[in-house]
Order: sequence, then structure tokens, then C-alpha cells
Amino acid sequence: MRRRHHFHIEHAGHPVSATVQTGHTVVVEVLVDGKETGHGTTRDDHPVAVHVELPTDPPAQVAVRATPGPGMPRCILEAPGAEDQVMSPRSY
Repeated sequence: MRRRHHFHIEHAGHPVSATVQTGHTVVVEVLVDGKETGHGTTRDDHPVAVHVELPTDPPAQVAVRATPGPGMPRCILEAPGAEDQVMSPRSY
């Protein structure tokens, strides 16, 4: 059964959202400032990192690491020179 899980965080003044669609093939979509900037797929409960760019000056490279399971999915924002940040789950 496929389910969609949503996550959100603010980083460097930009909203970063991720949607994790679970199932046999897991699909992860990442939005920055409301625009899709990256996506990735994985199988079963294997983690996947989606690398995206924040529109800062100069542009900043970050990654959203999605772990689909076991249990509820989790997303972490990884930025160079900063501690990893857990993205908050959203109910929509």
C-alpha cells in the first residue's frame, strides 16, 4: 500500500519540503521555495539522499536524506558546515 508523508524545514531563509511516497518503490520529491528541485527513488526501506541547491548568493548545496522505514519515514536536511537537522512531519 502506497502512502505519502510530508516533511518541512526552513534553512538559510528558504522553505525546504519533502514528500516521501512509500511502497515497494519509494519516491522522494524535494521542493525549495515551493518549486520541485530534486527527486530520487529507492527500494523498500533503503535510505536515499536527494541533492538540491538553495538559491542563496552564492548557491548552497544541501541534501535531504530520506529513510522510508522501518516504521514511519524520516527526513534529515544535511548542509555542509552545519549539524544535520531533522525535518518536521506535516499532516497534509
